[in-house]
Amino acid sequence: MKLTSLQDLYLHTLKDIYYAEQQILKELPGMAEKASDEELRQAFTDHVAETETQIGRLEQVFEMLGETVDSETCPAIDGILKEAKKLMRDLEDPEALDAGMIAAAQAVEHYEFTRYGTLASWARTLGHSDAVALLEASRDEEIGADVKLTRLGEAWVNRQAVA
Repeated sequence: MKLTSLQDLYLHTLKDIYYAEQQILKELPGMAEKASDEELRQAFTDHVAETETQIGRLEQVFEMLGETVDSETCPAIDGILKEAKKLMRDLEDPEALDAGMIAAAQAVEHYEFTRYGTLASWARTLGHSDAVALLEASRDEEIGADVKLTRLGEAWVNRQAVA
């Protein structure tokens, strides 16, 4: 798809984050299964429902635009998830693995909240005011997930990995 306008870039980026959310949804159960810390396991499990909600919001945005729901391969999220899977395969110490999975999940969250923030800004600029609240809600959830992961890491997971 040739991009010739901000509207084209907006639609391309919607497809990008839609793909990313679909890929993340596939990986979360495996991360939950590998987590040795119960609160971390629950955080990954809870994020499944949140991700499903975010996918639903994106589908609403496509509908508002009169566009077919579609995705576009996102090399960035593919790389982040590939690195996370390698870490989960290679790291043997369960406590260190928990700390590593927090870091990997935060890389995902940072990617997502920057995408949602950008999309909300572009939606506002392009006059798609009905989409702004949906995109900002997802951005805020991703920021909240990042804060929760930081809290878990700093509260005890990182210290347990040292012990």
